[in-house]
Amino acid sequence: MMHVFVCFLVFNLLAFFSPKRLVPIEIYATCVFAYAYGVTTDVVLDLHYNLYGYFQQGFQWLALLAIVMYFPSINFLFLNFYPFNKVRGRKVLYILSWTLFSVLFEWFVVNTDFFYYNGWKLLYSALVYPIIFLILVSNLKLIRKIMGSK
Repeated sequence: MMHVFVCFLVFNLLAFFSPKRLVPIEIYATCVFAYAYGVTTDVVLDLHYNLYGYFQQGFQWLALLAIVMYFPSINFLFLNFYPFNKVRGRKVLYILSWTLFSVLFEWFVVNTDFFYYNGWKLLYSALVYPIIFLILVSNLKLIRKIMGSK
């Protein structure tokens, strides 16, 4: 379990020390969205449908800490380096690369007993991650549109 939190710490340090391509309001708005999106998904799929979970069944304070450390930092790292001005193929490759990273990291987390499956499969995550990343990109585009309409 400690290895997972060390990874979360590394993700947060990378996010903190990375050169910023997003402006502060974009960082704030996308990180809050990623946190809310992640918590909502986990409440439904974990607590309601019991498809997966953290540590053991039910709410865990340590799981909440993990969510706070993981979703915003990964959201920032993904969006900060997203190739907005590149060709579609480059964007697809970028999303597929992050999907591969996410699937491998999830596999690692499941194998540390930090996270467990109860009906969920890693294949489902592999299919869902590209959609999640597209939602994050769409959310940032919406934020930029709202900011530009002031």
